[in-house]
Amino acid sequence: MKPRHQLSRAAVDLIKRFEGYRQHAARLPDGRWTVGYGHTLTARAGASVSEKDAEALLLYDLISVAHSVNEHTYAPLNQNQFDALVCFAFNIGLENFLRSGVLRRINEGSLLQAACAMEMWRKADFEGERIVIDALVRRRSAEKTLFLTPANGEWVPAPSPVLRPKIDYDASCAIPKQTPTSVNTRTEGDRVVAAREEGLPLNMVVPEEDAPTATEQSAALVSARLEAILSESPVIPRQDELGLPEPPVPTQSAVTDPAPTTRPPVEPKPADTPRADAPVELKPFQLTPTPANEGEGVTTQAPAPSEPTLFDPANGASLFNLGGFSTSEEAGLDQADMTAVKVEPPRLGNASLLWILGILGLALFGGGVLWILTVAAGADQNVKLFGYGASTIGAICFVVSAYLLLRRLAGPETRGKK
Repeated sequence: MKPRHQLSRAAVDLIKRFEGYRQHAARLPDGRWTVGYGHTLTARAGASVSEKDAEALLLYDLISVAHSVNEHTYAPLNQNQFDALVCFAFNIGLENFLRSGVLRRINEGSLLQAACAMEMWRKADFEGERIVIDALVRRRSAEKTLFLTPANGEWVPAPSPVLRPKIDYDASCAIPKQTPTSVNTRTEGDRVVAAREEGLPLNMVVPEEDAPTATEQSAALVSARLEAILSESPVIPRQDELGLPEPPVPTQSAVTDPAPTTRPPVEPKPADTPRADAPVELKPFQLTPTPANEGEGVTTQAPAPSEPTLFDPANGASLFNLGGFSTSEEAGLDQADMTAVKVEPPRLGNASLLWILGILGLALFGGGVLWILTVAAGADQNVKLFGYGASTIGAICFVVSAYLLLRRLAGPETRGKK
């Protein structure tokens, strides 16, 4: 059977210090009356008690509180822990105690966490707002100290050289952001009045643990500087009619031709002594040299078409005369100059693949027709669908290959007109 604890003198003295003695009954803001050490059950207007009678009334009030603590705590407790819980439950009320996290952690066996959870009950409604009260902070601290005091007086050693304390950032939420309010209660006639102590301003307190570190401050300064730089010349991307961003427009320096490299002028040589190793700048496929003039062997070149053909009706050039280029000595070019000309054969692309595609299309078309006429003549409709599909695919392949071949043989001029 779980042992039942009895309230000790330490708990009674702790409660008397924080409740305060009131000889004459006073009315509370909620309409009730109080007298002695916070007694409200039998208090009434005009009642008065001595200190001895007030302590007897306090012991009477603590009977139900101690009984409730004994009944609802299932973890083994020592006398100091029990006394602290009775003081705590008497202050916050039995209903709040039974649903508090302190009782839940005690029944879980987490006694240290339960002691820390006591400090959460430090606020009160005062002047229309819920604020941290200085007296409640001190009361919770005294109850927590009593709860953690060993019953036999044997403290667990924690030598500083061995267990050097480090900061616990998780406990920063336990530090109030606002200065706890110091409240003084006094009796005015038959009413109890609570007022702030004069000369204590209400200040916002920011713990050092919550202050930004040096790294965070440096990052904030860099971010502010970047925002200031970027805000001076904002770049807004242009959008087209569809709402898509347009590509960037090249600057003037990007579209202009680069400046030609300055070279010293070359003295022209007589026509009777041409240099055989002189390089000739020629563009591929289309070369139209001008007949040699007197004293000059310089040739001019016409721009080559985008794609070579077997016969170019524009200038009468063909692959057999190299676009009008002459190999006779009258043009001022000898056999060494011919080695600089690079003639590439005409590129017809994937013409062989187009021919294969056309032949394959004819084969599929013919096979599909034969399938319909012979194999599927008396068969089901689903069997005929195979022949219809093969013939259709073959016809499409043949038409596509024929169109591409004709388009390729038509030449670039015809395609450009289209």
